Amino acid sequence: MKKSLIALAVLAASGAAMAQSSVTLFGIVDTGVSYVNNATGDVNKYGVHTSGNQTSRLGLRGTEDLGGGLKAGFWLEGELGTDIGAGSGATGPLDFKRESTVRLSGNFGEVRLGRETTPTFRAGSKYDLFSSTGVGQFYGYKAWNGTVGAAYGADDNTIRANNMVSYSSPNFSGFTANLSYAFDEKQGLNKTGRYAGGNVGYDNGPLSVTAAYGSLSGGTGDRDEFSVGAGYNFGVAKVVGLAQQVKYKSDVLGVSSAKYNNYLLGVSAPVGGVGEVKAQYAFYDQQGDAKAHQVSLGYVHNLSKRTALYGTVAYLKNQKGSQMSLNAKNVNNNVDTRTNLSGVTTGANQTGVQVGIRHAF
Repeated sequence: MKKSLIALAVLAASGAAMAQSSVTLFGIVDTGVSYVNNATGDVNKYGVHTSGNQTSRLGLRGTEDLGGGLKAGFWLEGELGTDIGAGSGATGPLDFKRESTVRLSGNFGEVRLGRETTPTFRAGSKYDLFSSTGVGQFYGYKAWNGTVGAAYGADDNTIRANNMVSYSSPNFSGFTANLSYAFDEKQGLNKTGRYAGGNVGYDNGPLSVTAAYGSLSGGTGDRDEFSVGAGYNFGVAKVVGLAQQVKYKSDVLGVSSAKYNNYLLGVSAPVGGVGEVKAQYAFYDQQGDAKAHQVSLGYVHNLSKRTALYGTVAYLKNQKGSQMSLNAKNVNNNVDTRTNLSGVTTGANQTGVQVGIRHAF
């Protein structure tokens, strides 16, 4: 009898522990139709895209309450190419390269280990009205320098980093901070792949302000990035702005350093309690005289809390050697190049249109 009572007590305790744990399957399916003109070969491209409004993804996340305010958790998230049923947004199998972390949180904040987005990318993307995807997105985080940047590998745009340890502070009356360090793990010369960065922000009521700095080491030099963003919600409309600078410091004889300044200004407004209209302007001041201007207009109509219809129109004007392009994922990410009257090869101007449906679960 006594043994039975002990067994019941153990089972009860186990059930209580299980009740304090949770695992959630989540994701976004975003698919639509795109059109982009002046692609490579002076052709117009159109077809079914993925990730026009938000990146399509599939993930698992979980938490366990350890007691005393301490929690353990994990986050596994991979991109989906919903137009062709593939992982990684293209043709590969499903992986967890969007995020793969284990975490520990409490009154001290949160510590994460694994692969995830960098604090510099998170700080900037929160002010992009087009959620860093689709033809309307802000392209300030592209791998700008093909010569120096090639040494950094697949993450030379510093959107994400492998082998990272990050710390996020608690919220102090709206103030937060994040510090992250990604180990190079001796993958190459000059600590290739090592990233160190952080951000500080203030989000309280209608006001949001964030500053961030990060540095990525490569075999031929360093990529340094600094940004300051802000937003204010007036109720009838929200205004956002961002200034970003990306520097490549070359350590290779004969390879010059480079500096890129990128700017964003946008406004969005609710429509009828179920929709949102948004407009965004971006200016990309590239190495030398190359410059590009981008205007993006969009509308999102919420059919429910989880499902929305959207439409986006974007225009990109390349000048003096700029060869930027609009990215309609799995439809177009290139631009036709031409020689102008001054003999400089430059990218053609592009117009992109996307309509689609987004469902979250």
